[in-house]
Amino acid sequence: MKKFLLIQTAFIGDVILASPLISELNRLFPNSQIDFLLRKGNESLLENNPFLNKVLVFDKKNKKFKNSLQLIREIRKEKYDEVINLHRFASTGFITAFSGARFKVGFDKNPLSFFYSIKIKHKIGNSKHEVERNLACLSHHGEVNFAKPQVFPSEKDYDFISSYIEADYFCLAPASVWFTKQLPIEKWIELIAQLSQKGKIYLIGGPNDFEFCEKIIIKSQNENCLNLAGKFTFLQAAALFKTAKMNFVNDSGPLHFCSAVNAPVTAFFCSTTPDFGFGPLSEVSQVIESETKPSCKPCGIHGFRSCPKNNFKCGNEIKIMFN
Repeated sequence: MKKFLLIQTAFIGDVILASPLISELNRLFPNSQIDFLLRKGNESLLENNPFLNKVLVFDKKNKKFKNSLQLIREIRKEKYDEVINLHRFASTGFITAFSGARFKVGFDKNPLSFFYSIKIKHKIGNSKHEVERNLACLSHHGEVNFAKPQVFPSEKDYDFISSYIEADYFCLAPASVWFTKQLPIEKWIELIAQLSQKGKIYLIGGPNDFEFCEKIIIKSQNENCLNLAGKFTFLQAAALFKTAKMNFVNDSGPLHFCSAVNAPVTAFFCSTTPDFGFGPLSEVSQVIESETKPSCKPCGIHGFRSCPKNNFKCGNEIKIMFN
């Protein structure tokens, strides 16, 4: 039996976009053991995955180096045949280098990739999706099929959100870590006004997004809105997205949740662009950007805390027209 370890210790969306490698490895090696290493706080993302043996957790915020050494000891005991590292930073390059695996694969952008058996080029901006870039890390095993991201809400997750299911409802995920990835508040208020008579409106996010969502609801003066930020686990939120009439998101984690359950999604791209490879993969999806596309767009891969030009045209000039 071959034993694989996948590594992606970046953010929520990165883990979801790494999930196709789990199903594709299972297709290529049906009797293999597949484990996954991710950062602490993200472990519930991979719950109920039928192809996964176990999840290893890396606490990157507390005693990072000590935890790295402990993980390496744990990983070496497993005697993996292959470690596939999708994370492009030194912390996991170090873990991969000393994993004891017979074969090590990862992206050339990792500063410790000189330890790898195979280095895969990672190029952003050529319209190739991140899922395709990730799946390229399996290309040495032969022809690789494109596979979509997947998460697996349980029956309990669906039961938990069942009281929120109405004939027609809409989910809005207005927050983002980066200001320039976030559709302006005024635009969310415009969208709420257009949706007001079409169904219930749920604002979704993490616990830290509650005040921001509440601010939008108060400013909208719309009694048809409900603030659900911080109320759900990752998989419960994914279950709610799945049966929504439409989900409205930024270029951020909720976008990839929608892809992972094939939920209908409208994605607003402000400072970034789908050409970076992080666009929606749902069957029913659309991307909305400013029609003028300012010359400064895109201003960066990840976004900024504030607009470098102090006008945020890429967000402010987006037209909200939902029929």
